[in-house]
Amino acid sequence: MTRLGATITSEGIRFAVWSSSARRLWVSLFDDSGTRETDRLELKSEGEGTHALFIPGLAEGTRYGFRADGDYAPERGLWFDPDKLLIDPYAVEIDRAYQYHWRLAAKRSEGADTASLMPKTVARALPQPLPSKLPLFQPGGLIYELNVRSFTKLHPDVPEAQRGTIAALAHPAVIDHLKRLGVSAVELMPVTASIDERHLPPLGLTNAWGYNPVTFMALDPRLAPGGLAELRDTVAVLRKAGIGTILDLVFNHTGESDRLGPTLSLRGLDAQAYYRQLPDGRLANDTGTGNTVACDHPVVRKMVLDTLRHFVRQAGVDGFRFDLAPVLGRVDGTFEPDAPLLQAIASDPILADRALIAEPWDIGPNGYQLGNFRPPYLEWNDRCRDDIRRFWRGDAGALGALATRLAGSSDVFRREGQLASRSVNFIAAHDGMTLADIVAYERKHNAANGEQNRDGHNDNLSWNNGVEGETDDASIADARFGDRCALLATLFASRGMIMLTAGDEFGRTQKGNNNAYAQDNAITWLDWAGRDKALESYATALSALRRAFPALTDTRFLTGQPAADADVADVAWLTETGAPLGQADWNDPARHRLVMLLGDSEGNRLAVLINGDRRQCVFSLPVRDGLEWRPAIEAQPIDQARPLSGRSVNFMIERRVTKTRAGKGS
Repeated sequence: MTRLGATITSEGIRFAVWSSSARRLWVSLFDDSGTRETDRLELKSEGEGTHALFIPGLAEGTRYGFRADGDYAPERGLWFDPDKLLIDPYAVEIDRAYQYHWRLAAKRSEGADTASLMPKTVARALPQPLPSKLPLFQPGGLIYELNVRSFTKLHPDVPEAQRGTIAALAHPAVIDHLKRLGVSAVELMPVTASIDERHLPPLGLTNAWGYNPVTFMALDPRLAPGGLAELRDTVAVLRKAGIGTILDLVFNHTGESDRLGPTLSLRGLDAQAYYRQLPDGRLANDTGTGNTVACDHPVVRKMVLDTLRHFVRQAGVDGFRFDLAPVLGRVDGTFEPDAPLLQAIASDPILADRALIAEPWDIGPNGYQLGNFRPPYLEWNDRCRDDIRRFWRGDAGALGALATRLAGSSDVFRREGQLASRSVNFIAAHDGMTLADIVAYERKHNAANGEQNRDGHNDNLSWNNGVEGETDDASIADARFGDRCALLATLFASRGMIMLTAGDEFGRTQKGNNNAYAQDNAITWLDWAGRDKALESYATALSALRRAFPALTDTRFLTGQPAADADVADVAWLTETGAPLGQADWNDPARHRLVMLLGDSEGNRLAVLINGDRRQCVFSLPVRDGLEWRPAIEAQPIDQARPLSGRSVNFMIERRVTKTRAGKGS
């Protein structure tokens, strides 16, 4: 297929767009301000759905949009209307952010021309691709999920004009924080241009998350006022600091929504091809947003691949997280792990070595696909999230599930001879309650979203330690702090990749809001001045321990046997007395204590002591000649002879007995 979008040469610009159903297409040219249409020229068919036109004399920076005409029959998936100005699906830059207006969704002949309401595509000549470099992020690393705007909106060290932008991530204060925390890669929530859902403006709200794109390559001018160069430069600074960049991209739907939604780009060009239709002509809705991108269509498949290559070659990113990833694998509506698009991404010469992370569920038929993606795709593991929460909530019979999640979820990922886990372990993410709120709110509190608290999940597997929400009770505050430490420790003790959402390391709260997508305000902006520094220090220590003991970052499944040339088993599961956990122990619904004793190929051992009981307990560990157990984190207040507090986690590491210490014990 010929190259689509705007191709700039020394003589002019070639515009090309694809549509199999439009009878006529035009390119509309605008003045430098983007407010006045200066010309409208019809594109010529080049066959196989491509329509193109070369216009001499135009240069980089030209502002334009497309228009298309054909049948207008929404009941058949046709929305042609030449009064609707359309963004180029291959746009790499737009001149301003999208703003929802009812006329963008008006029926043909009822809404007048929409050019004044739309951003304009800006023709840009891309720089030379970056030299190919291996990604920094590797399996077992720490992924740090962050919302670009909320992350630095209140950061006191970032210049005010830069706060809330991609460039702010390159600020030395931000880099220092990420390095102290041991972040392997930042995962940026969507930074491509998005539009508010139509119900938000009347409520005085805006979409703060960005999971509502119009096209796939153009960055949001509010997040990247410096355009693609801003992303490119920031990725380079992060890489120099040893931190990779993963982009969270949305290919499953667009902001054109359902049949009552706005016509902005793909809908106006060829909705029958770009979106999946049900047999009765309605838009498929496997995403809960009103439409579903037809990722099994060859033109869409090419567009997705071109987008991914664009961000690797032009920005140098380490990889991608795919929102509602089963949509990318749906063929004729049915998920197939070997779907053409999934295979094409994994085998592409530019993309094959990137980190590829699937959110393995959508709301379509058989949409829950955890464990069903093929390597090399990593997968968000919500069973890890839920089982860890259940254990620390105090649910009966949760011990076995906790151990399985700590060990890398072999019940989910050990399939077809796979030897390593592909699990991305997490306890909290951008959607749902924050880690701090999990232990402070038993119920969701989403009234600020304007939907009478109907939105968001009702079952959060959370608890409040006796009082719902904020309290001045010191004993409750202490209990919550202990629970937050226990949750963090469990996450950092789990084998596989781990993901921490920005701010959870220092107690960010959304006041119980578990669906804060529309809160571009203090509910989601990180409170750097009020962060819990004690919790942050503990998270930093946990990360340092994880990096220092490779058995925690190893993604291979545990066997209970020694590795080759090793004299210790890779894992042993013990009771608090140091005895192996027996069948009766595993099946005891009241048991909330265990030890995960990890060994590496060099004979080193690390013990993870977990006391989920409210009562303190002395833990005993098996001792080897010439070795002793010492606290693995200096800040830990106990040694093996003292009780482990209730509802807490401790780490002990085996060290050789020094002569001094041996003498003291004689």
